[in-house]
Amino acid sequence: MSRHCSMLIAWGCMLLLVIAPAASIYYLFDLGSFAHLARQSLNLPIQWQSVVSWQWYGVWGITVLYLGVGLVGLHYLRRAFSNFARGELFTLDNSRYLRVFAVLLLIQAVVKPLHFALSSLLLSWNHPPGQKVLSFMLGSAEVKVLVLAMILWVMSDLLVKGCQLDNENKQFV
Repeated sequence: MSRHCSMLIAWGCMLLLVIAPAASIYYLFDLGSFAHLARQSLNLPIQWQSVVSWQWYGVWGITVLYLGVGLVGLHYLRRAFSNFARGELFTLDNSRYLRVFAVLLLIQAVVKPLHFALSSLLLSWNHPPGQKVLSFMLGSAEVKVLVLAMILWVMSDLLVKGCQLDNENKQFV
C-alpha cells in the first residue's frame, strides 16, 4: 500500500511541476486574468484603478520567484517518493532529498510574508505620497508551515546521519 501511495504522491508532484510553470506562462500573457486572481487573493486596500501593467509584471515576477522555490522543493520530494515507490526506503539519497525539500519549504515559509509585503508596496507605487501600502502578513498558516518544515528538516537530518552510520558500519564488517 505504501508503494502505491508513494507513487501517487510522486505523480502528483510531477503534475504540479508541469501545471504550475504552464499556468505561470499563461498568466504572463493574460495579465488581466493574473490581475483578477491577485486582486482576489491579496485583499489589500489598493487603488486598483491606478495599477499599471509594469506593476502587474513586477508582481508576476516576484510571484514566480516565490513559487519557484516551492517547485524546486517539489522536485526533490518527487525524487524521494519515486524511490520509495521502487522500494528504496532508507537511502542516503532519499534522506538528502527530504532534507532539501524541508529546507526549501522553510525558505518558502519565511519568504511568504516578504512576498506579500513586496507585492503590496509594488501595487501601491502609483498612490499619492502618504498613501502607499506596505502590508506584512504572518498568520497561523505560515507558522504551521514553519514548524512542519523544521520538523521535516530535523527528521531528514537524522535519516542522513543514520544512513552515514549504516555505511560506516558496513565498512567494518
